[in-house]
Amino acid sequence: MLDTKERQILRARAHALKPVVMIGAHGVTDGVVAELEVALNAHELIKVRLPSVPHDQRDAMTQTLAETGHADIIGRVGRILILYRPRPESARKR
Repeated sequence: MLDTKERQILRARAHALKPVVMIGAHGVTDGVVAELEVALNAHELIKVRLPSVPHDQRDAMTQTLAETGHADIIGRVGRILILYRPRPESARKR
């Protein structure tokens, strides 16, 4: 679990990032979950673009993505979600 200061630092780092995972009209599919895994393993800190659906559906998608990706929600502004999951020690560059 991240504290407020860590979230603030990560949010600042994410500011310049572009969304690397886009959720389509079909919502969170197996393909989206696979792409989320690849993106989190490669980058740790990512932005996800959510579809233009009602607010409560976006909230549900946000929770689903965080749970399936085992990631922390750093923030969400409108349709943009910021997720963070540290790389495992075995995957870090040496």
